[in-house]
Amino acid sequence: MYVSINEAQLRLPELIKQLAMNDEIVITEEERPIARLVSQAYTKQHNRIPGSAKGKLRIITEDTAHLDDFKDYMP
Repeated sequence: MYVSINEAQLRLPELIKQLAMNDEIVITEEERPIARLVSQAYTKQHNRIPGSAKGKLRIITEDTAHLDDFKDYMP
């Protein structure tokens, strides 16, 4: 679908709602394409579960030597 920049400015919310999956709207100025409005795939975020990473990280030794580099920034 092609729309002029003026029409896109007037109808942007409507055009966004109208976009289908893998669809695009080409915005034109003086009949030349200047931008594309494309649909974004929706991915549902899963709720985080506290403690779900327990046991996946092992600290082999205590290492505080790297903190010496940050002494100027620490109170």
